[in-house]
Amino acid sequence: MNLLDGKKIAADIRAELREEVETLKAQGKRVPKLAVVIVGNNPASETYVNNKIKACAEVGIEAARIAYDESISEQTLLNEVTKLNNDPTIDGFIVQLPLPEHINESAILSAIDYRKDVDGLTPENVGRTVQGLPSLVSATPRGIRELLARYDIQTEGKHVVVIGRSNIVGKPIAMLLMQRPYLSLPGMSASSLGDATVTICHSKTRNLADICRTADIIIVAAGSPKLLTADMVRDGVVVIDVGINRVDDITSPRGYRLVGDVDFESVAPKAAFITPVPGGVGPMTIASLLQNTLQAYHS
Repeated sequence: MNLLDGKKIAADIRAELREEVETLKAQGKRVPKLAVVIVGNNPASETYVNNKIKACAEVGIEAARIAYDESISEQTLLNEVTKLNNDPTIDGFIVQLPLPEHINESAILSAIDYRKDVDGLTPENVGRTVQGLPSLVSATPRGIRELLARYDIQTEGKHVVVIGRSNIVGKPIAMLLMQRPYLSLPGMSASSLGDATVTICHSKTRNLADICRTADIIIVAAGSPKLLTADMVRDGVVVIDVGINRVDDITSPRGYRLVGDVDFESVAPKAAFITPVPGGVGPMTIASLLQNTLQAYHS
């Protein structure tokens, strides 16, 4: 069993990006700038936003935090999106999800200029990804594919089972891995990209264990603690665990511990490669957001 060390690969990517930004500065060019819009005071969202801003500072990307009270109207938020779309000093921006219930998330995402959509969630970027056109790819799927590529895990002709059908992970990673290799990203070997046979599973899938046992690669993004167990995988499988779940643990000082969607202890001995939780996909998501910001800067 080999760990897919997302923490290490993300650090490598940040170092590469830092070097690129330093080159821009040495050439007398402005540095890229990312804006992050956050609404309300959701603790998890606050943590995510702070981590993104910290990562920007590490690589030399300028970051702006734009905070609104939870009572903000949808129209006011749309006005902010329009302002950022038209600001030539902003290369990319994100609107941190989730939003308050009175705001239509789809309307907000649809209003973002796809060329600045570094989260890769606008209908334009999703459609371009599906068609194999150059796009800003959703950060977590991009991170997964980068992780596979940097560990030289081939997907051509492989059977990939994706458990989960969200717009953020399940659907886009399935599209990426089934594409022809011409949908490539900097730093990736074309032989590692796409041409997989992909099966998408979800909560209504019958005989999930039987399907998983046919997989060469399993990507689990279901939000269900320890869903994937040893009896569901064959020897030599590659397992990507996107889940991060809090489970009660009275032995922990925090009263809980973080686990993935994979029962790591039982699955790891059978896996050729597997991501840990934490330290696997999570760090890659933020690294990919930074990559997308540089991509938007150069476009």
